[in-house]
Amino acid sequence: MAAWLCAAAFTAMPAAAKQHHHATHYAVQPVSSSVPTGYGPTAPGASTILIDAQSGQVLDASGADTPRYPASLTKLMTLDLAFQALRNGQMTLDTQIPVSYHANSVEPVKLGLAPGSTIAVRDAILAMTTMSANDAATALGEYLGGGSEDRCGQLMTQRAKQLGMAQTNFANASGLPNPDQVTTARDLSLLARDIVVNFPEDQQFFEVQSFNFRGRTVYSNNQMLKTYPGATGMKTGYTDLARHNLITSAERNGHVLIGVVLHEPSWGVTYAQMHTLLDSGFGGPAPTTTTVAAARPVVPQGGTLQMASNTHAHSAAPIPAASRDHAVPMGGWVAQLGVYSHMAKARTAALAAHHLRGEGIPRIAKVEAKGHTMWSAQLAGLTSNSARATCSAMAARGSSCKVIPPAADHLAMLTNTDGT
Repeated sequence: MAAWLCAAAFTAMPAAAKQHHHATHYAVQPVSSSVPTGYGPTAPGASTILIDAQSGQVLDASGADTPRYPASLTKLMTLDLAFQALRNGQMTLDTQIPVSYHANSVEPVKLGLAPGSTIAVRDAILAMTTMSANDAATALGEYLGGGSEDRCGQLMTQRAKQLGMAQTNFANASGLPNPDQVTTARDLSLLARDIVVNFPEDQQFFEVQSFNFRGRTVYSNNQMLKTYPGATGMKTGYTDLARHNLITSAERNGHVLIGVVLHEPSWGVTYAQMHTLLDSGFGGPAPTTTTVAAARPVVPQGGTLQMASNTHAHSAAPIPAASRDHAVPMGGWVAQLGVYSHMAKARTAALAAHHLRGEGIPRIAKVEAKGHTMWSAQLAGLTSNSARATCSAMAARGSSCKVIPPAADHLAMLTNTDGT
């Protein structure tokens, strides 16, 4: 596969993965005797930041600009590129990617993929978001980089610069130790926000508690999904030098927050710090009377999934993701579903409309309306007929919907202002 897979993602777009918390422990190889501890990325103390996903506003920060090793949080950038490649039709969830000797040889945690075999994009993504498999990440990175993980590392760094991640450099797709792979808590919050805001159809991958891979169950190592009401994923990461790292997105009452905690001494401290950080942003712990969330499947296709189901009701509807499984003709027509003051409500509307007919690309975007920041919910990539059919189906449910032809497709069409 040519390197245009990753390259096209950039033109179209506006860890050490040795996680040895839980039952299994793995030895971590030192990066290099030339990498000292005590300053730079290994400087004492932790780095944290909390942002509002809707506005991007920083709500809390401590040491957010201190350089740190990202460990498996690196995989979020590999996934960011993969999600764009999926959206652009450069691959599908069913695409089989080859496993090289290099991918097979990386250190645990890994699936144990055999060189010369293949793995579906869907399974590679799930292996990365659950157990943080390094071989799956490396295989996917090589595929996106046209057969070269080094090339994909360069493209990951280019994408980081596009997102404003000024202090970030990537050298591999997995987050395995490399002295040249450095980031900050602030930069990682920008990456996490890009995924949450721009790829709402892929949020479901981060909420999976377990999935079946070739007859065995692979479990998530992210305890936030089980312990924090409203948590919607994202990623854990550990190496000896990076220490314990965590990024979490969470939703409550229509608000979405993203927390980043880096360089903590233990998983217990890391999770406790994240709980405290999110609670401070939400104004305290969640009420104990909230309802249990409904599961959101990711189209298992050959396996079963166990979804996150904690004590907070998520607002998004189930997504069949059928349009991601196979390459389908995409048009330039758009079904505009309304404009909302809360990002989470716009996301819910876009996902619900996608679920209704299984067509189009759910998208949300920040827009300015009458001096106020709003969020537009749309289904893009539709044909004329499918856009009209979508709006007819929405109208039958009592929801407004406007068909926008290709020439008029932009996110400032604010004739529908539904909800708050």
